[in-house]
Amino acid sequence: MGVKVRQRNGKWWVFIDYQGKRKAKCIGDSLKTAKLFAEKMQAALLLGQYDLTKTEQSRPFDTAFTTWLDLYARVHCKLSTVTGYELAFRRYLLPALGKKDVRAITRNDVQLLVHDLLAKKLAPNSIRALLAPLREFFNHQMDDGFLDRNPCVRFLPRGRKEGAREQKVSFLTKEECGVLLRTAREQFPRVYPFISLLIRTGLRLGEAIALQWGDLDAQSRFLTVQRNWVDGQLTTPKSGKSRRVDVSLSLLDTLNSLLVERKKEALRHGWGEVPPWIFLTDGGTRLDPDNFRGRIWPKLLAKAGLRHIRIHDLRHSFASLLLENGESLAYIRDQLGHSSIKITVDTYGHLVPGGNRAAVDRLDGLERTTFHNTDATGPSDSVGAQRLTRENDTESLTARRA
Repeated sequence: MGVKVRQRNGKWWVFIDYQGKRKAKCIGDSLKTAKLFAEKMQAALLLGQYDLTKTEQSRPFDTAFTTWLDLYARVHCKLSTVTGYELAFRRYLLPALGKKDVRAITRNDVQLLVHDLLAKKLAPNSIRALLAPLREFFNHQMDDGFLDRNPCVRFLPRGRKEGAREQKVSFLTKEECGVLLRTAREQFPRVYPFISLLIRTGLRLGEAIALQWGDLDAQSRFLTVQRNWVDGQLTTPKSGKSRRVDVSLSLLDTLNSLLVERKKEALRHGWGEVPPWIFLTDGGTRLDPDNFRGRIWPKLLAKAGLRHIRIHDLRHSFASLLLENGESLAYIRDQLGHSSIKITVDTYGHLVPGGNRAAVDRLDGLERTTFHNTDATGPSDSVGAQRLTRENDTESLTARRA
């Protein structure tokens, strides 16, 4: 018989081993509470007041997972994340695990699920995304004391080659951006300010649609990106944090002209005041992303004679143009709102024009370096120069004696 207190994943657990039966109980953050519980459990076992063999109430996976979705995911996660979790549950997790007791799910069950997904030709990254809600669900089951281990960890680890592989992005060249902007200005004047903003700021589509006039600081020339329109709901930007995005002089002129036009429209249509959204439909409502993506964007590309690209590729075009102009990856990270510069480097690092060649070019001319100019060297270089001079003098003297 044994009752032990152990820490696992930052929580204190009490592990009970009695007559061949084992049980684990998560106590929480307090070591004192865990020890007190362990003492009481030890006494109860000695007095025969606790039956470890008693069957616990079943906890079906389907019910437990949907409860976790309602009580945790919908409260703490973005709507788009919850939608992805629900899709993964309906299509893959529920058929594989169904009503199986949560405590009975093993690592082998998850391994069989992974093999099945690989057999269906799903990409490793897609499988990792499907396992993410399952892994998080089991983490919460551990925190609540229902499990002592997570059976959904360390599946499909990223290999070195896969992790180092650069992401392929599609973007417009400087000349193609010029064609797109001129076509929008001449044939789609109402959406020209929107296209100009996407190309000159790199905002995501939902971030641009959610912009309001109060977000523009015309004096300091920046936009505060603090909202995102996703799946029909207003939410925070993808990173969860607001950011400031610089506004070029040309874009500022465009937005100022648009504001003047909005004031005229408000008077003409009797709106009473200018709507808060910067980009509107003809009826004065916020621009609809689905309508823009499905109806306006294909026509604009066709009129411009450009290949088909996604609207999101204008974000990549913004980054590539800044890199072409010699801007740093750190600045691009801040403008795009990446949570880590690693994302920026992995996505755009290979576009840095000749950065590696310039670095190695600075190593040329080593053959012409000399120690004679000791005033230009540091203390350690001076010592090395003196030592080299003494060695040369010794070699010369030896040669003359020979």
